[in-house]
Amino acid sequence: MATLSEIDAHTHEHVYLGAAHDENARRTRWVVALAAVMMIGEIIAGYMTGSMALLADGFHMATHAGALSVAAAAYSYAKRHAQNPAYSFGTGKVGDLAGFASAMVLGLISLAIGVESVARLFQPITVAFGEATWIAVIGLLVNVASAFLLSGGHGHDHGHHHGHDHDHGHHHGHGGDNNLRSAYIHVLADALTSVLAIAALVAGRYLGWVWMDPVMGIVGAIVIARWSWTLMRDTSAILLDRTDDHVADEIRELVETPGDAKITDLHVWRVGPEAHAAIVSVVGKAEVTRELIERRLAPVHELAHLTIERR
Repeated sequence: MATLSEIDAHTHEHVYLGAAHDENARRTRWVVALAAVMMIGEIIAGYMTGSMALLADGFHMATHAGALSVAAAAYSYAKRHAQNPAYSFGTGKVGDLAGFASAMVLGLISLAIGVESVARLFQPITVAFGEATWIAVIGLLVNVASAFLLSGGHGHDHGHHHGHDHDHGHHHGHGGDNNLRSAYIHVLADALTSVLAIAALVAGRYLGWVWMDPVMGIVGAIVIARWSWTLMRDTSAILLDRTDDHVADEIRELVETPGDAKITDLHVWRVGPEAHAAIVSVVGKAEVTRELIERRLAPVHELAHLTIERR
């Protein structure tokens, strides 16, 4: 019978947060703070000056601050519950869930912008070009600063690797943090609307092209909707445990190429920004052991959790 020390040696954690998790969380919190300050400043200035444009942009900024706050909360939740046994494969996909929710919000925002822009195209309203231009410029500067804060959030992680026989190894993994990506897309979307607004407002003020404002709104809505759809597509695939074909093909090649074993069942899915899990069922010659299969799969650096079934 195994001793307690031997049993402890075979235990393992399921913490699949990226190595840059804490850094990404810090960057996101700074962006939330920046958006909140901008929001409060515009709303106060709007009430003091009676400017509806400032008030509107302030409340518009509130939607982005709210979405970014969801991203920040996701980082906190994932960290706090990383070792909670209630989550069988850890909390590495909390960020993908937050990213999907954020993408849906962004999609609704693009829809609202599109509807309002079409309405204004047929029923133009009076625009205070000078005031609105300054608001757009300030908003652009804030979003450029936010994008700068978020742009450095790439990292490397160490994943934990183990088989049914409980042998252990460590591998490096690379991947994308969809929570950070969703925050970045929100910032880019707001920056895009600012750039398009500036172009439209300048054209309206100096060329008399009042139709440019709603047209640019429609263009922005289409681009933002495209970003939103791409983010929803990618995060939903992870949430539904879609097979990573690249990793699956690499596993099959390494196991079956020697000709003494064949994979009868294979499941590969992502469990964190830089980590994948796999269940590999193998039939083969008597000398093909779990230990041999594990050694063959050692080069698959994406694998952080490996279960081998020898049949």
